[in-house]
Amino acid sequence: MHDTNLLQLITDDFAPAQHLLGLLQTESLALHGRDMPLLEEILAQKQALIILLEQHGRKRSEILASLNLPLTREGLEQLASHSSIGQQLMEQSDVLTDLLAQCQAANLKNGLSIQIQQATTANQLKILTGGEPPALYDARGSTSRMAGPRPLSQA
Repeated sequence: MHDTNLLQLITDDFAPAQHLLGLLQTESLALHGRDMPLLEEILAQKQALIILLEQHGRKRSEILASLNLPLTREGLEQLASHSSIGQQLMEQSDVLTDLLAQCQAANLKNGLSIQIQQATTANQLKILTGGEPPALYDARGSTSRMAGPRPLSQA
């Protein structure tokens, strides 16, 4: 009975995980286009899906804990070894694990994109507000600093 409940929880997570992966891919496009309204909408949807996936993950952990099994893949393997649907349980678990790994990779890629955009924006603000002057190439091809910083408003 625990094995069928666990299998159901795993398969129930396929749709939210696939939806999350799609949102992360859409988020990547929205980040490059700096589409703030779309990014806000995606963020709200992502949060709801993550909460749902976390709840299901806790339920799966509770099932393993109630059977005094480790809350790891080894615990799932131990349960599967004593179950008539053990092979299906492990296969579906692997599919979900792969989907979640794809979500994590897409999220890391989006995070890197955000960091790059933040650095670019910070650099642009520094130039506009007269912060540290940018390094320029001189006649010899080496970099040199401009004589003094001048904000764009004084240029």
